[in-house]
Amino acid sequence: MRKKSKIEWTEATWNPSTGCNKITAGCKHCYAETMAQRLQAMGAAGYENGFQFTLMPTRLDMPLKIKKPTKFFVNSMSDLFHEEMPFDYLDKVFDVIRMTPRHTYQILTKRETILDEYCKTRALPDNVWLGVTVEFQKAKQRIDTLRHIDAKIRFLSVEPLLEDLGQLDLTNIHWVIVGGESGPKARVMKPEWALKVMHQCNAQNVAFFFKQWGTWGGDGIRRSKKANGRVLAGREWNEEPEYGVI
Repeated sequence: MRKKSKIEWTEATWNPSTGCNKITAGCKHCYAETMAQRLQAMGAAGYENGFQFTLMPTRLDMPLKIKKPTKFFVNSMSDLFHEEMPFDYLDKVFDVIRMTPRHTYQILTKRETILDEYCKTRALPDNVWLGVTVEFQKAKQRIDTLRHIDAKIRFLSVEPLLEDLGQLDLTNIHWVIVGGESGPKARVMKPEWALKVMHQCNAQNVAFFFKQWGTWGGDGIRRSKKANGRVLAGREWNEEPEYGVI
């Protein structure tokens, strides 16, 4: 069975590996780590190692069993391009993706160097949406790597947005997702940071999706994520990229 997702920009999740480790300040309050530890305490299958990076070969064929076209976020509980991920196992993941053209696969990474190394010798399937996380200015180098990789859709996850990103060159980028941090230790996302990204997306004809304010509302008041909602500049932004337009 597919696992339905509460993530606003996808429909379901597929985790052919689990676990990760923190590599930037954006990872500080990782939701996946908290969830993995909770699942381990519950004795959930696949989380015996907690948040240690672990291959899950028994999950590889899951999308093959789903007949309904589905948008999958790949590795919501890990990073597909983790340092310990064998390239031959990655090949198996992409083989499944090629075998299921009815599905769309959204892949997001903070490890652009490994992504680039892998893609130099392999072509990605047409049903892959490929993204990198850009949570602060130093991470903008990931955009330069991404824009030169041959993918039908390239996107940025600007979450959690931790500072003003300044000017963004969105050439060859099709979609930008912005969100604030949630959780008891969440850091504040200032409205002007999100608005600047939104305006640049509009100016550069890039689809914009505002995922959430998170724990801190646009008025700087701490509330539940649900109470703070998803309204930015007077509306909810749910734009998606036009598939296949490069």
